[in-house]
Amino acid sequence: MPPKSFPVPVKPPKPYFFYGHRKPSQNRPVVYGGLFSNRQILKTPQNPPPHAPPFDLRKWDPHHLLQNPSPASIPNPLRNPKLSPIARFILDAFRKNQYTWGPPVVFELNKLRRVTASLVAEVLKVQNDPVLASKFFRWAGKQKGFKHNFASYNALAYCLNRNGRFRAADQLPELMDSQGKPPTEKQFEILIRMHADNNRGQRVYYVYQKMKTFGIKPRVFLYNRIMDALVKTGYLDLASSVYEDFRGDGLVEESITFMILIKGLCKVGRIGEMLEVLGRMREKLCKPDVFAYTAMVRILVSEGNLDGGLRVWKEMERDGVKPDVMAYVTIVAGLCKGGRVQEGYELFREMKKKGILIERETYGGLIEGFVKDGKLGSACDLLKDLIDSGYRADLGIYNSLIEGLCDARQVDRAYKLLQITIQEGLEPEFATVNPMLVAFAEMRRMDDFCRLLEKMQKLGFSVIDDLSKFFSFMVGKGERTVMAVQVLDELKVKGYSSVPIYNILMEALHKTGKVKQALSLFQEMKDLNFKPDSSTYSIAIICYVEDEDIKEACVCHNKIIEMSCVPSIDAYYSLAKGLCQIGEIDAAMMLVRDCLGNVTSGPMAFKYTLTILHACKSGAEKVMEVLNEMMQEGLPPDNIICSAIISGMCKYETVEEARKVFANLRTRKLLTEANTIVYDELLIEHMEKKAADLVLSGLKFFGLESKLKAKGSTLLSR
Repeated sequence: MPPKSFPVPVKPPKPYFFYGHRKPSQNRPVVYGGLFSNRQILKTPQNPPPHAPPFDLRKWDPHHLLQNPSPASIPNPLRNPKLSPIARFILDAFRKNQYTWGPPVVFELNKLRRVTASLVAEVLKVQNDPVLASKFFRWAGKQKGFKHNFASYNALAYCLNRNGRFRAADQLPELMDSQGKPPTEKQFEILIRMHADNNRGQRVYYVYQKMKTFGIKPRVFLYNRIMDALVKTGYLDLASSVYEDFRGDGLVEESITFMILIKGLCKVGRIGEMLEVLGRMREKLCKPDVFAYTAMVRILVSEGNLDGGLRVWKEMERDGVKPDVMAYVTIVAGLCKGGRVQEGYELFREMKKKGILIERETYGGLIEGFVKDGKLGSACDLLKDLIDSGYRADLGIYNSLIEGLCDARQVDRAYKLLQITIQEGLEPEFATVNPMLVAFAEMRRMDDFCRLLEKMQKLGFSVIDDLSKFFSFMVGKGERTVMAVQVLDELKVKGYSSVPIYNILMEALHKTGKVKQALSLFQEMKDLNFKPDSSTYSIAIICYVEDEDIKEACVCHNKIIEMSCVPSIDAYYSLAKGLCQIGEIDAAMMLVRDCLGNVTSGPMAFKYTLTILHACKSGAEKVMEVLNEMMQEGLPPDNIICSAIISGMCKYETVEEARKVFANLRTRKLLTEANTIVYDELLIEHMEKKAADLVLSGLKFFGLESKLKAKGSTLLSR
């Protein structure tokens, strides 16, 4: 009987540290590493996630998610499971030292027995600090027996370009050559591709020239890539010189080579040279197909070269290439946009004869073109043809026809088209009804105008908001401003008026120089118990200043402040100028400071006003330097600037210093003699006022104000 066998106790495996990917064997697969510390693998217990509340769409805020991303959504190289443990160790050393290269980072890296070039490439692929990546690359190259390979050089190039250091990446070929690793075509191809993807045409040509200095001849593919990048970035002449080098190297063109040059020549309108290249393509390779011809036509049409597009179309017919739907649509749409609708219509009829399927967009382009040319009959015939072909006209087509009919004063037919759009289930918009509103207003058919407003209200329009758009459209052309005011006079009786409408009309009247009418509208608003907003008061301030009623302008300014709002920049500037005209210089300077403190981009004159007030501390010469700078910026000294000189000189210097500045401006013919006299009088008055204020402040300080009042009353009694 055989002896009983006892089980041999199995020893637990010793924990160990992996240095990189281990070579796989039959009993040991590839190891990618994991969380490690002190040579032991750590496994943290994973608690089940808490039950998430149901998603509520009403509480979803995309701005909040963008500003507060979850930790899982933030990319972290250390979480990449494909990184080797050594690469994670290196990246962790960077992280511990705040991604700053220094002795602590070098101390951590020196713990490694060896660093391979593939490991350097692995780290650089995920590193986003170009300075740290360059220093790590240099440190690795100094290790004993270490040599960079193509992968590490390429990884550094990608890292530098990814972080905006593409000029440094362009110097890598010289670095490779100095380290005994001459660059190949692949390295230059990487640099060219990087620059081409970022539309840096000149850098592409720079790398190409450097490639030639290293004696490397590109392949046909790379030549095509270089020329394509140069053509797309607008350097056609450089692309032509590269093509000459291409031919000098004895390479054979491909179809894409010819098409790159042809597209570039079409884009700049050099049709003669383009036809020469096209002829060379026919001789050496083949005739272009319909897709190539369509691409040429599209480029020429997009650049507005319709004659060139039609010439290419004739070349296509000469080569016996049958145009497809896309080719027809491209040329017809281009002709319609270019105002040559009749030629586009001829091609449209050609499409119908050939039985080519015509899209609704083609019909729409032709209808819009005929409407612009005033050929409403042809446009309506095309609409009928469109419906007979089984299409439903879209809202854009109806909008175009309604606008054309209204321009021809056929508003009743336009109204019938509006009813058809409603029957078709389309939802009319403001662009649909606005031409009819304008036509009714011009024809003084206000009853029909109001009926259309009622119709709009039934369709769900916001009538008051749309009326604001209507009045904005009316006052867009100066000759219709008076008509817009007359329309408002008839609409306000029926309750169709609002504060924005009054604002639009007040601003339009002010721009046309009718300040009195604008102020009468402002008074009318208050009589109708409308509550003016800050925009209303801002316009009123400008009008009152131009009407030389500064007191009412100040009242409007105070109303805006009471509303906790800010006047417009134009209102600030106009009121400050008006205050300076009546000699209220201190109030004007206070308004300047208030404006610059409340708005983000105040007037440049206000900014120079504060600069001049500060420069007055240093005397007349410093003030004249600031004025010279203003003149260079194209800002001549105005009323506010001259008032700032008076205010600053009365506060910091003397009257004589201010007179020096005004005399200089008079000598340079920036001030007239009359204005110089006016400013001199203002200067004396302001200085006397400042002196009187100073005396009164002294009396108040010493408590002598009561005696001054008593003495004044005694003198009056005598």
